[in-house]
Amino acid sequence: MNFNKVMLGGNLTRDIELTHTRQNTAVANFGMAVNERYKGSDGSQQVRTTFVDCEAWGRTAETMAQYLSKGRPVFIEGRLQFDQWDDRDTGQKRSKLKVRVDSFQFVDSGGGGQQGGGSPSRGPAGRREMPMGSDENPF
Repeated sequence: MNFNKVMLGGNLTRDIELTHTRQNTAVANFGMAVNERYKGSDGSQQVRTTFVDCEAWGRTAETMAQYLSKGRPVFIEGRLQFDQWDDRDTGQKRSKLKVRVDSFQFVDSGGGGQQGGGSPSRGPAGRREMPMGSDENPF
């Protein structure tokens, strides 16, 4: 059996870079920082940060690029994708493991975002859910 599913909650480490393919399909590349809190051997609270490269396509990419920026919290769901290529300068084989985003949810950062008509419904823990097939403005 094969299963490839990733769920991450964290903050964007940089603004989303939106590009388009030759067929005009939107592609969004961004990084996330995900913090893990644990107790150290001396009993003190420790934080380990994992940095993850992510990629979204199509309407998901466009929506993320429009409404998210560096520092914003977000919850993503997707799958791991392994890319390989030859380095242009050295000719050496290169590789990268990233998350291919299938869907995402806005996460409130506690700073009273807009509400009202056209606003996505709030799910558990204050998350704003955005149906990815929708062209509706989430704010």
